[in-house]
Order: sequence, then C-alpha cells, then structure tokens
Amino acid sequence: MVDARDLLLFGLAAFVMVLSPGPNMVYLVSRSICQGRNAAILSLFGVAVGFLFHMLLAALGLTVVFVTIPIAYNALKLAGAAYLLWLAWQAVRPNAPAMFEAKNLPPDSKFKLFFMGLFTNMLNPKIAVFYISIFTQFLHPERGSVLTQSIILGSTQIAISFAVNFVIILTAGAVSSWFTRHPLWIRVQKWFMGAVLAGLAVKLASSKQP
Repeated sequence: MVDARDLLLFGLAAFVMVLSPGPNMVYLVSRSICQGRNAAILSLFGVAVGFLFHMLLAALGLTVVFVTIPIAYNALKLAGAAYLLWLAWQAVRPNAPAMFEAKNLPPDSKFKLFFMGLFTNMLNPKIAVFYISIFTQFLHPERGSVLTQSIILGSTQIAISFAVNFVIILTAGAVSSWFTRHPLWIRVQKWFMGAVLAGLAVKLASSKQP
C-alpha cells in the first residue's frame, strides 16, 4: 500500500498543482464570476469526473507497464521529474498566467455547465501527463498492487482538487479583486509554486528505484 509519508508528499504535489493557473482554474473562476457560484459548482462536478477518467486510464496503463516492462520505471520517473521542472519554469517565467485570471463567459444551461467542465478536463493533455509522471514517483510494486496504489493516489488528488477548487469558486470574486490590488502576492505565489515543484522534481528524481 501507499506509505503515509509518500501520501503526504503526494498530497503536497497535488495541492501545488491545483493552485497552478491552468484551463480548469481559468474556467471555474470565470464561470463563478460570470454566472455565479452554483453554475461553477456544477462545472466543478464535471471537472471531477474528468479527473476520474484520466486517473483510471493512468492507473490501468501504469499497471500494465510495471508488470510487463519493469525497466520503464526509471524512464517514467525521470520523465516525471523533468515534467515537474518544466511546470516550475512555467510558474515563474515572465508573462506566466496569473492566478485567478478570468475571462468573459456567456450563461449556459445546467446540462452544458456539467459537460463543459467534463470536456475541459478530459481534453486537457496536461492532466494525463500529470497523472502518469507524478504517479510514477510514488508507485512501489513491492508494496502490493500497482493498480490499488494508483487508485489511492488518484482519489487523494481528486479530493484535494475538488476541495481547493470549491473554496476558489466560493471566494473567486473577492480573491481575484484582492490579488489585483496586491500584485506582489501574485509574484510570491508564483515563486512559491515554482520552488516547491522544483524541489519535488529533484527529490523524486534522486530517489532510489524500488
């Protein structure tokens, strides 16, 4: 099973990732500001189902890889560490998207709200890359079923993402306004995320193969 220390480290990675500006955050913040919290919450449920889709595909795929091609572990681990470093650069690079950056969206029906959230997430290739690259750092075949470990990690990520995005939806207007008035904290947030992601990349890349 997943070690408690590894689960906490994975939770930190998932928390930092959900705070990184991306399509999901932009869509949910925009929906909350333009159409209200209830509309954004409906969209969030769609996003959560999209995460579930990616998580199950990654869990099944990695299970096959670990069973049939054990040597792929190191390759996937190093690729995952490189991806974390790339995310760290994306967080701090000049002209990077700001947290709580919103765009105008027209009102949509409840049905469309859910499926827009679902497809915004399902069609985002970065989510699939995230699962494959991050899961690899925390999976240890000698501890039991890789599929079970993947589902535990994925469920943890989905729970953290849902909770954080729910809070973001409820506070989108106020927090967006606050960040606009305090641009220094936007830079602090970006460099904090970049430092955490880079630190995780170095730590996980240097970890020993199970």
